[in-house]
Amino acid sequence: MSGVQPIKLLIAALGGEGGGVLTDWIVTAAEKCGFPVQSTSIPCVAQRTGATTYYIEIVPVPARELGGKRLVLALTPGIADIDIALASELMEAGRLIANGFVTNDRTAIIASTSRFYAMDEKIAMGDGRYDQKRLSKAIREHAKSALLFDMAEAAKRSGAIVNAVMLGALAGSGLLPIPAEEFEAAIKGDAKGADSNLKGFRAGLEAARTRKTAVAPKPYQRASREQADLQSLEREISASVSKAARAIMIEGVRRLASYQDLSYARRYLDRLQRIREADERAGAGGKLLAETARHLALRMSYEDVIRVAQAKIDPTRLRRIAEEMKISGDPYAVYEFLKPGIDEFCQLLPPFLAKPILRVSERRGWLDRFHWGMEINTASISGYLRFWGLSKLRRFRPRTHRFVKEQAVIESWLDLVVAASKISSPLALEVAECARLIKGYGDTHKRGAANYRAIEIRIIRSALAGEIPLTRAADAVASARTAALVDPEGESLARCLAEIEGQPAFRAAAE
Repeated sequence: MSGVQPIKLLIAALGGEGGGVLTDWIVTAAEKCGFPVQSTSIPCVAQRTGATTYYIEIVPVPARELGGKRLVLALTPGIADIDIALASELMEAGRLIANGFVTNDRTAIIASTSRFYAMDEKIAMGDGRYDQKRLSKAIREHAKSALLFDMAEAAKRSGAIVNAVMLGALAGSGLLPIPAEEFEAAIKGDAKGADSNLKGFRAGLEAARTRKTAVAPKPYQRASREQADLQSLEREISASVSKAARAIMIEGVRRLASYQDLSYARRYLDRLQRIREADERAGAGGKLLAETARHLALRMSYEDVIRVAQAKIDPTRLRRIAEEMKISGDPYAVYEFLKPGIDEFCQLLPPFLAKPILRVSERRGWLDRFHWGMEINTASISGYLRFWGLSKLRRFRPRTHRFVKEQAVIESWLDLVVAASKISSPLALEVAECARLIKGYGDTHKRGAANYRAIEIRIIRSALAGEIPLTRAADAVASARTAALVDPEGESLARCLAEIEGQPAFRAAAE
């Protein structure tokens, strides 16, 4: 008995992914094999702050061979005491590592490469997403063995929930002394959704056995004439742009052609021509062009009322909702909760009408007071047509107040990047990165734009005017940008700007 040790399995699954059902399947299969088994669960809070964890201990010796004796099994997992870690999402695999459960001398980890962003990532002022490559690298470095593939995509293709794919991956890994047939029997015994769950199980089983790590991306498709014109732009990029920026620029023209049209994508390339020249002049090795191209594509495809309407009725979105809710031919409703105000209304007007309305509204304090709450069912005919009508305003977007305003701000930012490249390549890169501050819509966009303007006026233009020593200019911009991303209210940025302006070198240069 002293040599018998249970196999310790820790599962991390998000809400709605059937982690409890997955645990029941494993327990049922273990019991069918005659293995003593015990499971417990620790629920987590809502709003994507972490996964619910399920802990299972399986004694890999049939109970009949234990001479009537029973092992004492633990109720909770121990640090550095896990044999198999199973996660439905890449960040949750990272959490298991951060919490000390995964060790490179013992733990085999099976995880999905798919991401469902955590709240900290979503609410960040800039791009708050964790680096997926670093997560994957950390998982492989800290685990004894790692099986990583996109379980969410496998579940989608098989019409199952991800828990079935997780079970298949576990069975295919060979880490448990339980044959795949027993797991299939456990699924069949749970009559609800058995057919789709079996498909998901087999998809995970196949992925584990063949060690598939990725799903091939779907080819980019478009109407034949538009596709030919777009491919012409892509060939132009491939033939004339260095490898460092090539892929980013190709994705940029695709994004902007979808956002507006091919002429807008051409405008994107024309704008990048002078950045390309600045990159060569500064000896940035293509890095300045690549970073500016990435941010410029995002800046030019800013979120406005038209863009929101396009997204709401996107056929792929509606299909995804139907698939996730397991709707097959039945009527359903998708309610959108909107609260537009005067500013959103004026976005669609030509500048000569929008400007006086905004001036009067701001002077009388109406901008923050007047909003119209709306509840629209996108799946209904009337709701769909409302969003469809707004999306068709895309052709008029270049004549709107918001478009004119955004293009002016973009040109100003590009001018600063070019000007900075003439005196310092690192400074130019930091100025380009400041575009991260401006994103989203509504209050998020306003705060980000205000923070950017503060950095532009007090740091970037001061650096270009020689009021900040060149050796410190890039660091000053980077510090201010980082401070602006720390909190949405701008308090950290205000302190950072005051510290930079209070430095003796800054005061001496200004004098």
